[in-house]
Amino acid sequence: MTEKEWYIIDNVEETDTPALVVYPARVKQNIALLKSRIDDIERLRPHAKTYKCKEVAQLLLEAGISKFKCATIAEAEMLALSGAKDILLAYQPVGEKINRLGQLMFGYSDVKFACLVDHIDAATTISDVALYNETVITVYIDLNVGQNRTGISPDEKALQLYLDCDLLPGIKPVGLHAYDGHIHDTDFKIRTEKCNASFEPVMKLQYELVDKGFDPIIVAGGSPTFPIHAKRKNIECSPGTFVYWDWGYEAGLREQLFLTAALVITRVISLPDEAKICLDVGHKSISAENELNKRIHFFNAPELKMVSQSEEHLVVDAGLGHKYMIGDILYGLPYHICPTVALYEKAITVEDNLTSGEWRNIARDRKITI
Repeated sequence: MTEKEWYIIDNVEETDTPALVVYPARVKQNIALLKSRIDDIERLRPHAKTYKCKEVAQLLLEAGISKFKCATIAEAEMLALSGAKDILLAYQPVGEKINRLGQLMFGYSDVKFACLVDHIDAATTISDVALYNETVITVYIDLNVGQNRTGISPDEKALQLYLDCDLLPGIKPVGLHAYDGHIHDTDFKIRTEKCNASFEPVMKLQYELVDKGFDPIIVAGGSPTFPIHAKRKNIECSPGTFVYWDWGYEAGLREQLFLTAALVITRVISLPDEAKICLDVGHKSISAENELNKRIHFFNAPELKMVSQSEEHLVVDAGLGHKYMIGDILYGLPYHICPTVALYEKAITVEDNLTSGEWRNIARDRKITI
C-alpha cells in the first residue's frame, strides 16, 4: 500500500478553490528548527510579514520567542493583539503612519514599540509627534547595506544621524537595522562572503558608537542570511518565511531544512485542447511578480509547463494523452509565499489530512482597528 503524501486533504471536496491551506504541525516543526539554529532564543526577532495571523504569532510566543519585527501598522497591531510585548516596525513611518504608531503605543501601553529612521527630517517629525503625545519613541537607524531600497549608508553619515537622533526630544536611538535581502545566492559560500562583506561596515559603525558611549543593538538579515548572522554574537536575527517556507527558498536555500507548511490548492476547470488544462489559480490567487514559470510548483503534477496566466486562470501544458479531468485537485507550492498570503482573507488549517479550521490573515488589511 502506497503511503499517503503529507499534503493530501481527504475531505478536499468540501473546500472551494483556489484556497490557501496551512499545516499547523509543520509550522510548529519549523519554529522548533529555527530555535535549534541559534545559541540564544533572545536573539530571535522573526518577521510577521509572511503569516499575518494571530495564530502563528501565538505559536511563536508559546515557543518562547518574545521579540518581533513587522512592516505595517496592521502587522504591528496583530502582534500586539496576539500578546507580543516587543515589536519593531521595520519601516520609517511618514505622514499618518506616525500618528497611527502613536495610537498603537497609547492603546497598548505595556508593549515596547520601535521603528526605523534613515533621515533627520523624518526623525524630527517623529520627535514632534512624540512630544505632542507626551511619549518617547524608540528608533533604529535603517542602514542600506546593498538592498538600495531604504536606509542610509553605514558610514559617517549614519553615525551623525544616530548622534542627531540622540539629541532630539521624544525619540531614543537604540540600535541599527541592516536588512540584506538582496543576498540570496544559491551557493552558500558565495552568499556568506557577500553577507560578511556587507556587514563589515555595520560592525565598524557599531564600534564607533560604542566608543562614543552608546550600546547599539543590531537587527540583521532575513531568511537567506539567517544561518550566517546566527553564528555572530549579540546580533538579533529576523527571518520570516521559515514559518511556511516556499518554492523559491526550497529550491535556492538547500542548506536550510525548513518544511513546506502552506500550499495553494486549485482545481482543473477546463480542458481547452488535447494538451492543455486550465486551473482556477490566477494572478488574484498566487503571487505574480516573478516570471511565469516561477509562480507555483505543483507537488502532485510537477511535469506541468506554464503557458499563460490571467486574473482568474492559469493555463498549463500537460502533454498529449494526459489523464487530467475537470475537477481534479492540484496542490501548489507558491514560489513566493509572503505576498501570496496577502491575497487570502484566511488560511484553512489541515491536520491529519483533514481540514480542521481556519486562521484569519487579519494583518493583510491595511488597517485592523488603528
